[in-house]
This record gives sequence, structure tokens and C-alpha cells, in this order.
Amino acid sequence: MAELHNPEENHVLARLSQIARNRLSAHLEFVAMPLGKVLYESGDVLRHVYFPTNSIISLLYVMEDGASAEIAVVGNEGLVGVALFMGGETTPSRAVVQSAGYAYRLIGQELKDEFHRNGEMQILLLRYTQALITQMAQTAVCNRHHSVDQQLCRWLLLSLDRLSSTRLTMTHELIANMLGVRREGVTDAAGKLQKLGVIRYSRGQITVLDRPKLEALCCECYAVVKKETDRLLPERPMS
Repeated sequence: MAELHNPEENHVLARLSQIARNRLSAHLEFVAMPLGKVLYESGDVLRHVYFPTNSIISLLYVMEDGASAEIAVVGNEGLVGVALFMGGETTPSRAVVQSAGYAYRLIGQELKDEFHRNGEMQILLLRYTQALITQMAQTAVCNRHHSVDQQLCRWLLLSLDRLSSTRLTMTHELIANMLGVRREGVTDAAGKLQKLGVIRYSRGQITVLDRPKLEALCCECYAVVKKETDRLLPERPMS
């Protein structure tokens, strides 16, 4: 399976110069990311970073009573494990696979060695971290001020941006856990979108039928995050 994939399917790795990619390539391990796999728990010392190719990872904050809420999603635009190069080594969030697929895993020390060259990888990772912080901040604002309907639209759009298809495998209960809302609220919001012809939902499969209408129904939070991510992470590889 690994020969069918390429590290450059991850946008962070693709933006590196060939010289930098060559330094990392021998240390990248191709790994499966099954649905529900926990990459790390709150408080764990991080040993690896993950560069998703076609999987999506949800970063969740888990409360003492077991309730959780998603604070960010990471897909092929980024990496999981920013605490490693930011110096913290641990994080209070949980990282769990939201959409199954694959990723490239790298030993944390290898990433830190490349980061401390004070070159392109450092610039790129700091820019990505700023984009991730923007997503986290906007998610907090959205969860506080916008309806479940708008939150669902934002969540669907963020997920679509990280997948090559318009179909997501996700139950209403799992979405509710991600958003930190009641399952009934997600069911009602999804039902409205289905009646409008925006999505089709069947047996845990959500297919987006009309993305422009989905964007029109969404609050401004999605556009804020996308604009900042596009600004900070241009598509061209670094020279």
C-alpha cells in the first residue's frame, strides 16, 4: 500500500524543498490511521508527529466527566504534534482519528533536529502553528456564538477541505461528541440540510451535494480560518 502513496500528499512535506525532504524521507514511516485510533491522550509525552495524507485527526479537549469538544481538525494541510517543536512535549488535548486513512509518522527528535536548523522547516512549522491557533480560536468563538446548524456547516467544510471526496463516514452521535452538543441538535441540523438538498445522509455516510449552498449557510468562521491558512501556507514549495 505504501508504494501507492507519496509523502508529498501532505502539504507541509510538499512545501519543503527537495533537499529538506531528502533529509526526512529515510525517517518517515507510512502508517495506517483506522477510525477511532487515539494517537495520544491528554498529558501524554509526545514521541512522534504525524503528517496525514488522506486521514483526518480531531484534537479534542476532554472534561473530567468524560464530555469532550473538538478544538481543531488536522488533515493533509498539516501535522499532529506541534507541542514537540514548541517545547512543551505534552498537551492537554486528545488526538483521535476522525476519518480513516493513512499518514507518515516521524520520530519527534528527527523533527526537532530539522526544526533547530533554523531554516525552512522552522519557518513552515511556525506558520502552520499560527494557522492552527487561528482555527482553535475561531472554533471557540463559533461554539459560543453560533447555532448548531452553523457549527455543523463549518465542521463539514473543514472536513471536506481535507478529503479528496465529498463523502464523509460519520454518525450524528460522533459529530455531536466532536461539537460538544446534544445528538438531537445534530440530527435536527442535518435534517434541515438534507431537506434543502445540501447533503444526503444514510447509514453513517454524509455526502455533500451542494457545496456553494453549504458555504452560504455557514457562519463567517470557516472563511476566517481558510483565509488565514491560505495566507500563511502558500502552495509553492519553499526554495
